[in-house]
Amino acid sequence: MRVAAGAAVVAAVMLPALPAAADDSPDERPDVPVGTWLAARTQPAVQLTSFTYTATVSVPSNTINEVAYNQIVQEAVTAVQSGKISSDERSIGKWVFQQIAANVDTYVSSTTPMRTVEAEVGGMCTGWWVTPDGYMVTGAHCVQIGETELSQLFAQQALAKFNKKDAKEIISGLGDLRNDEEIVKLAQQIYVTFNSTHMQLSNLKQSLSVMQSLPGGGVDKTAKAVPAELVSVGESYPGKDFALLKVNGQQNLPTVPLGDDADVRTGDTLYISGFPGLVTNTPFFSLESKLEPALTEGPYNAKRTTQTGVPYIQTQAPSYHGNSGGPVFSKDGKVIGMLIAGTVSEGGEASESESFVLPVGIIKEKLGEKNVKPAQAVTTTRYNEALNDYFRRYYSAALPKFREVQALFPNHPYVAKYISESQQAISAGKDETPKPILMWVLIGGGVLLLLVLAAVLVKVLRGRRTRPPAIISPQPGYGAVQPPPWQQLPAGQAQLSPPVQPAHGAYGHSGSDGYGSDGSGPGGYGAGGYAAGPYGSAPEAQFQQPPHPQQGGDQTRAVRYGQFAPPSDPRSGQVADLERQIADLQRRLGDQPPNS
Repeated sequence: MRVAAGAAVVAAVMLPALPAAADDSPDERPDVPVGTWLAARTQPAVQLTSFTYTATVSVPSNTINEVAYNQIVQEAVTAVQSGKISSDERSIGKWVFQQIAANVDTYVSSTTPMRTVEAEVGGMCTGWWVTPDGYMVTGAHCVQIGETELSQLFAQQALAKFNKKDAKEIISGLGDLRNDEEIVKLAQQIYVTFNSTHMQLSNLKQSLSVMQSLPGGGVDKTAKAVPAELVSVGESYPGKDFALLKVNGQQNLPTVPLGDDADVRTGDTLYISGFPGLVTNTPFFSLESKLEPALTEGPYNAKRTTQTGVPYIQTQAPSYHGNSGGPVFSKDGKVIGMLIAGTVSEGGEASESESFVLPVGIIKEKLGEKNVKPAQAVTTTRYNEALNDYFRRYYSAALPKFREVQALFPNHPYVAKYISESQQAISAGKDETPKPILMWVLIGGGVLLLLVLAAVLVKVLRGRRTRPPAIISPQPGYGAVQPPPWQQLPAGQAQLSPPVQPAHGAYGHSGSDGYGSDGSGPGGYGAGGYAAGPYGSAPEAQFQQPPHPQQGGDQTRAVRYGQFAPPSDPRSGQVADLERQIADLQRRLGDQPPNS
């Protein structure tokens, strides 16, 4: 068991640190910028929405009121005579058109026939999926328009050609003045006012739609307008500017999670996602570009409350026309509000420092009124997991998850791009996906098993090599064992003692543990006492019988401090010396402690 425990420790040291497995937590952000991570996660749920009104627009024909017109001409002559206006023809004509434009109905009268045209007006906003089965949140002013504003839109859209035609007729008799730019604008303004005032709408119809890509994925020109149903609508800004849409026949839609009002406070960074009109209404950009939402960010400036008690968040995150209805996120990727309004300059340009966000608490309140519960499908969970793997360069781990998303929701606008990029990264050798934990466990188990087997084998071999050498007990008459150091006699009292001749390879060549300093004395069990082997010893070493005293040989031996004589009881001294030598040998071989 000690061997197995030791091997386990060695295996723990030798095994490489296990790399982090592919991330299974969709809410854990990889080491990428917040905006990059957040945009990738939320873009699939953010959609371009549109509202459309169609109607038959009718305006009457018109004629100049001769009596009123002659009167204004006479007033012009009087003004010239009094010096109020110059006497040149252009100055007189300009003055006359200014007076008519200031009071159109006095100088222009309705007549027949009625002129009609089929017209369509509308606008684009931003919405976002809140449930996998097709519920979408957007702003109230993104789905309905007041009567006054609607009339103005139809007048601008449908009456332009009528206005130009009528202005051309009224200046036709002015000679060269009919080409004067200022006179033409004044004449057109007269009929813009007259026609929009007398315009009538009939067969008015409204429709709502969401721009959605076709099966196969990809934000491209295959996108089409999918009809949406208006479920509920609140009051436009500065009220609770909220609307709920439903697109039928949907499943596995990507969604974004809702946070809480307490998730953010003054100073936090907010992120707005949406479709700015400066892009969607510009002909220079491709449709693919127009259908990808833009992400802006800025600090939470302050919490505001309208006079009717509706809370709003003021932020410096830039927003533009078309961003209305778009979700606003915290750094954790949760919706904390919806972009509703922004201040504009006198020229109609948006002010980037003043955007207003309806808090998520109001959104939850309105969803609860319709018993709509925000939720996420497997589509969103897998997509977020795949994105985390993708951003960590775990392309092999991300690829099957992206493919699962594509199978769950073929209309997904971005997953096809990530599948292609993951495949290219794998082919280019950029994949850093860690090996599965099971593989590392098997490798570790294999290494541990090998170490255990090696340790057992070493134990067996060591047991064989550390058996004590066979010793031939010397006969009492030989005196073959030298006396120990403490039996040294004073100089002059040395007795004869026959020397011990070491057997070759058994005791040889120790100058450190023998008695002589010149290496000529007998060796002990110290260093070099045995022939070199794997552990510094020679197994099965045999003693060589010393020569019998009667067979001759020098029986005296000179030593530095005198001569030695065997103890009075030769056998007891030999046994003690042998036991000491055996114990010393065992310690050096590391087999068992001396008292075992």
